[in-house]
Amino acid sequence: MNEELLTKGFNGSILVAHNDTVVYENYFGKVDLRKNDPITENTAIHLASTGKTLTAVAVLQMIQDGKLSLEDSLGKFFPGFPYTGITVRMLLSHHSGLPNYLYFIDDSMWDKTKNVTNQDVLDLLFSHKPNAYFSPGAKYGYSNTNFVLLALIIEKLSGEKYPEYMKEHFFNPLGMYNTFVFTSNDSANATPSFNYNNHIWQPDFLDRTYGDKNIYSTPLDLFRWSRALFSGKLLNTSVLDSAFTPQQFATKKNLKNITPMHQYGLGFRLLFTPNGKKIIYHFGRWHGFNAAFARLEDEKVTIIILGNRFNKMIYYAARMSYNLFGNYFADPDHEIEDNNEPDQAKHSKPTHLHKAKVIHKKAKTKKPSR
Repeated sequence: MNEELLTKGFNGSILVAHNDTVVYENYFGKVDLRKNDPITENTAIHLASTGKTLTAVAVLQMIQDGKLSLEDSLGKFFPGFPYTGITVRMLLSHHSGLPNYLYFIDDSMWDKTKNVTNQDVLDLLFSHKPNAYFSPGAKYGYSNTNFVLLALIIEKLSGEKYPEYMKEHFFNPLGMYNTFVFTSNDSANATPSFNYNNHIWQPDFLDRTYGDKNIYSTPLDLFRWSRALFSGKLLNTSVLDSAFTPQQFATKKNLKNITPMHQYGLGFRLLFTPNGKKIIYHFGRWHGFNAAFARLEDEKVTIIILGNRFNKMIYYAARMSYNLFGNYFADPDHEIEDNNEPDQAKHSKPTHLHKAKVIHKKAKTKKPSR
C-alpha cells in the first residue's frame, strides 16, 4: 500500500487497526507544501464526505433516544418545506431526490463573495425551489443537500450549533481532541489542501456548509470514533444494524453506478463481495483533500487514509489493502469516490448520478502479499 501511494506523490496519513490494536500507522509529507512542518499524528485533515458518517451517527443516536423518527417528514422540522413526502430516512440514504446545492447555488445567481451557510441552502430551497431529481423514495441519488439538512435538524432538536454539538457529544467524550467542524474561527489554522501539481487549493464560498463535509480529523481520532461505534458505545445493536443495511436493492435498470455489490445504508456505503464478505465504508473528496475509511467486518479491521494533496490513488490503495486481511478481490479495478466538488463541466445541469461516480483504474496483475 505504501509503495502504491508514495510513487503517486502521497501526502498524508495512514492507519490500520485490528480489533482494538493499531497494527500500522505512518505519516508522510508536509502540512503545508510551501513550508517545512511535517504531517504528524496531530495533523487534522478534511474528511470531505467521509464526515457524513459522523453526521449520520449523530442523527441515529437522536432517533435511538426518541427525539425523532426515521419516518418523520421534513415538514416537521421545516414547516412549509416545498418538497413533500421526504423523510429523515430518505436523507440518510440519499433517496430524497433533492437537488445538490453545489449546483443549484450557481443557478440562484449567488454572490460568490459571500459564504454559503446551511441556512442559506434551506432558504434557497424555499425561495428558488430548484427542480427535484426524482420523486422521494423512487431511487438512490447522492446529494450533499441531504446531509446539510440533517445538520440543521440536529441543531433544531439540540438547540446547539452543529460544530458545538459534535464536539460536546462525540469529539470530547471520545478523546478526539484533534477533531473539529470547520468554522470561520479555524481559517488561519486549518490544514490547507493542494492540487496534484502542488498548487494550493484556495478556499471558496462553499467552505462554510457542514454536515455533508467540513469535519477535520486525524487517523487516530477516527480510530477512536470507529472503535466506539463498532463496540456499541454510540448506537445499540438494532440501530447500528439498520445503518449497515441496504436501503434499496439497486440494479443496473434504475441506477448505472450502483449494483447489488455497491449499496448505501443510513450514512454508510456498503460493499458486498461475490464470496459473501461485507465492507462498511465511506470515501470523500473536497478541494485537494481525499479521505478513505473502511471497516472489514469479518476481520474486524479498520483502514483509514487521509491526504491533503489531491490523489485518487488513495481510494485504490484503501481497497487494495482489503486483500491483506482476507480474500476480497482478485483486482480492485474500480471504486466509488464520494466527491463533494462541483463538476464544472456539468455545474448547471446535473443528473442524480453526478456525485457517485465509478473510478476505473488500470488492472493490476500482482496481488498484494498477505
